[in-house]
Amino acid sequence: MSLDSPPTTSDRQLSAVSRAGTSEKARRPKALLAMTPASLADLVFGAGWPGLHERIELLSPGVVTDWHLVDPAILAQTEVIVTGWGCPAFTAELLELAPGLKAVVHQGGVASTQLPPGAETRIRFSNAGDANATPVAEYTLAMILLANKDAFRATRLYRGEQAAIDREERFPLSGNFGRTVGIVGASRIGRKVIALLRPFDLHMLVSDPTLDPQEAELLGVELVDLDHLMASSSVVSIHAPVLPSTFEMIGANQLGLLETGATLINTSRGELVDQESLLAELRTGRINAVLDVTTPDVLPPGHELYSMPNVVLTPHIAGSMGNELARLGEHVLAELDRYRSGQEFAYPEVPVW
Repeated sequence: MSLDSPPTTSDRQLSAVSRAGTSEKARRPKALLAMTPASLADLVFGAGWPGLHERIELLSPGVVTDWHLVDPAILAQTEVIVTGWGCPAFTAELLELAPGLKAVVHQGGVASTQLPPGAETRIRFSNAGDANATPVAEYTLAMILLANKDAFRATRLYRGEQAAIDREERFPLSGNFGRTVGIVGASRIGRKVIALLRPFDLHMLVSDPTLDPQEAELLGVELVDLDHLMASSSVVSIHAPVLPSTFEMIGANQLGLLETGATLINTSRGELVDQESLLAELRTGRINAVLDVTTPDVLPPGHELYSMPNVVLTPHIAGSMGNELARLGEHVLAELDRYRSGQEFAYPEVPVW
């Protein structure tokens, strides 16, 4: 690499070794790497996985995509498994073949669901949910600002008329000055969105039954119930987890409370919204939607959401993609450094089954 060349992903990952104070003599636990497709590993850890080889002794030269293809003798030696999206599910039988397994470091959002209940009594879990939350929050920030600016409607209008647009006449209420944004769920991603929105001249409402007023004050938001939020916000962004209590929490009643011209953004899960009620509201043209997730997550060909003029539909891209995958890789390498030095994980996961 020349002196004026930008650092590559591999360069950054290798430099993390020095920052963590590790050395070639440091203990490298015996480990396996499992994810699907196998090509994902190069995108996360760089070609050849140099950072991984600095930290762990890989017992298999390739990526594990099927546990049945792994020699039981190798499983018996395994202390750490680095997992990623599409990792083949663990079974109780597999854990019996790996009695020395002590840690699972996951490149994705939740690690423990890969293993059967009870595994937490002997295995430590770490996940990269916090790292993956960053691009989701960035996507959400961009969509909120563009939605308030009426950029999507302006694009359609300009394309259709192909002539000068009188902004003051056609967009008298557009803009981000003094608008109210509603955040449904003060989750990890929800809080990152709140932090990114602070520099702007916006008023933020949050609806979350687990958030207390004192914490809301510290976050700089106004805590309100869901109906109040829906009725008061020019943009509503959903960041709640999927639970029995949140399934289709945004239904016909809530959608009907949105002001005309408001935008609903969903980067969480499609199941949080009653999609039939959303479709009915969108057909009227009264509101807009930015949907990165739907039900099902990949809509069938010809579904009307693909062609609705007041809908921005993206194929689940809010989370890490492209060069953002390297952030997840660096996150995993840092957690492996902590494990090797006997420290607790910085991002431990407490399994909930």
